[in-house]
Amino acid sequence: MSNDTHIENDHYIVELNIDADSLPVTNVEMQHERRVAIFDLLEENEFKPLESEKGPYLVNLTLRDGSRLDFEVKRSTGMDIGIYTLSMTPFRRIVKDYFMICESYHNAIRTATSAQIEAIDMGRRGLHNEGSRLLTDSLRNSIEMDFNTSRRIFTLICSLHRRP
Repeated sequence: MSNDTHIENDHYIVELNIDADSLPVTNVEMQHERRVAIFDLLEENEFKPLESEKGPYLVNLTLRDGSRLDFEVKRSTGMDIGIYTLSMTPFRRIVKDYFMICESYHNAIRTATSAQIEAIDMGRRGLHNEGSRLLTDSLRNSIEMDFNTSRRIFTLICSLHRRP
């Protein structure tokens, strides 16, 4: 999203933080993956709580009991917009399958043909898209977001569940 787009549309996230207690023990690769997802999200996103007339937004994510994800949303001025809670239960199968296929992909890189690697990667992208659509659908009554924003937030959801 260019700066010109931000001037026209102020419904976007300018800062995203993840509650430190929500973060699992990770390795350097996983920390990098999370930083890249946050960086990409902040570079370009469309995010609009339905009852908010104006942004931009500061978002804090907190994983509660491994089963609920809270989106605490404020305007960049500090004004509270609200806390939106998302059940993680519908995401369990997709996240588990996504991790399994990612592991298969990393193993395949060493020994598989390029066609096999491409097929596994297509499956991985398909699961990632499925998780992104589920996220958009789950928040449809409270927050609107574009598909790329949903994809990046789904990546962060996965990073909160991933173990080294």
